[in-house]
Amino acid sequence: MPNMQVNSIYHVQLSQLMGDPAPKTIITEVKKIFCYHYPSGSFGDIYKNFSLIKKLFEGKFPGYKACNTEYHNFTHTIDILLVTARLIDGYNIKNVPLPAQLAINLLNAALFHDTGYIQEKSDDEGTGAKYTSIHVKRSIQFLDKHQAAFKIDPDQIMTMSNLILCTDLNVRFETITFSSPEEQLAGCILGTSDLLSQMSDREYLEKLLFLYYEFKEAGIEGFNIEFDIIKKTLGFYEFMKKRFSESYVNTYMYALYHFKKRFMTDQNLYIEAIERHIEYLRRIIDDDSTNFRHKLRRKTRVHTYPKTKS
Repeated sequence: MPNMQVNSIYHVQLSQLMGDPAPKTIITEVKKIFCYHYPSGSFGDIYKNFSLIKKLFEGKFPGYKACNTEYHNFTHTIDILLVTARLIDGYNIKNVPLPAQLAINLLNAALFHDTGYIQEKSDDEGTGAKYTSIHVKRSIQFLDKHQAAFKIDPDQIMTMSNLILCTDLNVRFETITFSSPEEQLAGCILGTSDLLSQMSDREYLEKLLFLYYEFKEAGIEGFNIEFDIIKKTLGFYEFMKKRFSESYVNTYMYALYHFKKRFMTDQNLYIEAIERHIEYLRRIIDDDSTNFRHKLRRKTRVHTYPKTKS
């Protein structure tokens, strides 16, 4: 395939890599991918939960404020949803497909995985960023508390909780007790999707300052000035590669099978996007001729997160 055609696919059809895609576009694409392998009627509950999670992030879910974290927001939630669908598709192309209920649980877990950042209406201190260190635990608690509103079968709560736990980078993956090898694989897919969706975002580097101020409010050590998040992202990239191979058993490779089958390209576009970001990040760090902020204005993203007092 000519490079021009590949680039057209990359820029037009792979909406996750565009940054801030329309939610309707994302859920439509996720349903399309899901229906390659499962009955379309099985997608109904996923769509309903997508709508409810959207309301939650918009401040329209009873008892909760709107999302006020600019890095971990609804855009990230739908990004991980799409990556998860694509990895499921890639896995199913190469293997006996995952059971339908597990695939449904996996997509639902993607929707719920960052609900722990959302503050209750009675919480008037700071933003949801203060929950960074415990947001996964709070996400699981939110799922358990509101399972009836989302029509989640109680028998599926433990599986979904395990899947969400796989996105917690402070938890040793090997300590999670899965009910089956298939559930463990699903956990690998969700953990991988969380990292791929963030780091392949075309505005990932621009959004790092949002992440810095989330870490700052949460009191996470080692992030004293904005440039710290820039420098430490290189280390996080190395950590990510190790996590991919050792914990998540290289499930990122299933994206390649998806792209080959659905877009006729032999490229894992997520990995390529991440590697381009890291290459550019290294150039930023090596170049001290201007403030690094000037080199992060590749698009229209402008950092406006309110600074907290030292």
